Amino acid sequence: MKRSLVTTLVALGSCATLLSACSNADDSAEPTESASASESSSGSDVTGDITVFAAASLKATFTELGETFEAENPGATVEFNFAGSSDLVNQIAQGAPADVFASADTNNMTKAVEGDLVDGDPVNFATNTLTIVTAPGNPENVTSFADLANPDILTVVCAPQVPCGSATQKVEDATGTTIPAVSEESAVTDVLGKVISGQADAGLVYVTDAAGAGDQITAIEFPEASDAVNTYPIVVLKNSDNSATAAAFEALVTGDEGRKVLAEAGFAAP
Repeated sequence: MKRSLVTTLVALGSCATLLSACSNADDSAEPTESASASESSSGSDVTGDITVFAAASLKATFTELGETFEAENPGATVEFNFAGSSDLVNQIAQGAPADVFASADTNNMTKAVEGDLVDGDPVNFATNTLTIVTAPGNPENVTSFADLANPDILTVVCAPQVPCGSATQKVEDATGTTIPAVSEESAVTDVLGKVISGQADAGLVYVTDAAGAGDQITAIEFPEASDAVNTYPIVVLKNSDNSATAAAFEALVTGDEGRKVLAEAGFAAP
């Protein structure tokens, strides 16, 4: 376009006009480059579907963040698979299609790293601790972690391979307390569900799960929980078919918006 303009101006014999036109052409190029950079930074490549495998305790927060992500990136869609972290990493290792993995502990993330399942380094984005939950009003009068050693109190916990179960085991070992659990669940949400439904008198869940249950339960904090803090990492998976969009979702979770949503739900900073 500039060459055509110069040819026309020379034909008119107006050198002054030519210089002015050159100057205007240079000025007009700058906004074009800025607009292109702006489009790139706003996520023009963030399109298509991704599947996020996330710990069960992240269901409420990640569902909210998924809605935010889709609103900010109209061309993208997020699907979730929520389960115990140990189950998720096993599914990924067996070839389940997934783009992002968010674990409720570093042990299961380490399995993913050592299994060469990840693309890049995992990023820690939150921490969580255990609390005791009972039926509303705490009818069994549970006041401490040691109370759960009473076989008359029907207590349900997470299985040892699940992060919340591993944390429970750490507290048992540290306190010398053994809980005669009536069942061991594969996800923390299952523990909470059994307490809410009345199938158990008490359960050990994360503080975030207790907060989300509201008045359906009574939560009893115990100081020994500080000995078993779980750190949550997230990573893009090596076999992702949409790594750019997967990385954008990871960035949302680890960024200011993600931290805000997580903090409101009761998660602490990593």
